[in-house]
Amino acid sequence: MKQLLLATLVLAMVACTHKASVADAQTSEPIAAASHTLDDDIGEMLLVGFRGIAVDSTDHIWRDLTHFRVGSVILFDYDAVTGRRGRNITSRQQVQSLCRQLRRVKPDLLIGIDQEGGRVSRLHKRYGFPQVASAQASADMGADSVRACAVLTAKMLREAGINLNFAPVADVDVNPQCPVIGALERSFSTDPKVVTGMCHIWIDEQRQQGVASCLKHFPGHGSATGDTHKGLVDVSRTWQRSELQPYEALSSEAPMVMTAHVVNRQLDPDGLPASLSPRITSLLRDSLGFTGVIVTDDLAMGAIVDHYSFERAIAMAVAAGADLLCLSNNGKQYDPEQVPRAVRTIKKMIADGTIDAARIHESAERVRALKASLSSGGR
Repeated sequence: MKQLLLATLVLAMVACTHKASVADAQTSEPIAAASHTLDDDIGEMLLVGFRGIAVDSTDHIWRDLTHFRVGSVILFDYDAVTGRRGRNITSRQQVQSLCRQLRRVKPDLLIGIDQEGGRVSRLHKRYGFPQVASAQASADMGADSVRACAVLTAKMLREAGINLNFAPVADVDVNPQCPVIGALERSFSTDPKVVTGMCHIWIDEQRQQGVASCLKHFPGHGSATGDTHKGLVDVSRTWQRSELQPYEALSSEAPMVMTAHVVNRQLDPDGLPASLSPRITSLLRDSLGFTGVIVTDDLAMGAIVDHYSFERAIAMAVAAGADLLCLSNNGKQYDPEQVPRAVRTIKKMIADGTIDAARIHESAERVRALKASLSSGGR
């Protein structure tokens, strides 16, 4: 009853204030927890990319962290728009310094990266980091090799100041020619049980170093024949139900799962990309029992931007049940105003009744729980 009254109060207050300027992100609309404002909660739902190897008060990321309360960032070495390297990473010392600067602005920040090993290594040997074998290569040598790679990666990330790794890949190698999974040796195995075991090793070793793991790409990208970076990919005819096994087996220990942009009509007859599909999110939550953070794959990828406006993609991802929205700003164009636009979109959803503030708070609390688990030494 108390929660119902609080939720009612939230909606009433939002309805009274929705005409206020959304650009002023320093308002303090109360929500269910007195210690957090609506703006705090929206900020926790945003995972943001930016340009720069250092941070100062003139950068939009500074504004995003302070004014818009962004709770997570993602680092890249390559800038897709300019085609140049060195976007956020040039050396080990520089990355450590950047992470310290970011945390001086926001101490509880999640700093994420894609560091799988092999071809997907943002912390590359060209910048002075140790080389780590791909998932396939390490698994071919056995569990001890996989553990050695996981330990090396986790310690590398901890020393750099990075506390979130978008790894391990839980995709089953259904199609060895898949251009973004099998062909790049990103899958551990054709056997879901082997994939599960190797992912368990990575989750465990990263947890011990204070690094959160993220399983990807739900509900399975391993059977795809196309690349969602470039456009819409439909796995309806090639996907196998066994691709869910790693997620089900690891649902109680994985702190985060990334949803793919693949279309899978076996799971969603409407043909929505998994990242925008309430049915597929519900499968992960309700059928597989996952209670952690659900993050979208990068919303700047071709599968999304070629079919949905920025605002529409944000609204659909939130409505689908995503807790964290990946706004890499590393797609076809670079927009320093992505965060304000995302905030406006979410606030408009609340104001027009599409979603309520309690839903936003629920996602924010999942992100906060993940952060708390890292500061307390793991889940």
